[in-house]
Amino acid sequence: MEIPHSQLSYEALRAIIEEFISREGSNYGPIEYSLEEKVGHVMQQLDRGEVVVNFDAASETCNLISTR
Repeated sequence: MEIPHSQLSYEALRAIIEEFISREGSNYGPIEYSLEEKVGHVMQQLDRGEVVVNFDAASETCNLISTR
């Protein structure tokens, strides 16, 4: 089930994003980004609709999913 990120509290959304970032271990290339910068990048992707928050009722977990 897709959850509009604008309906989540800032704290809840940030926790989901931080968990996603730490789990993904994404390779950002030769530039190293701080946690704040990575969170900002994901927030921008959410605002542009490139990423959505998905809640899985069976596992009771939230994930960020690319819409591309």
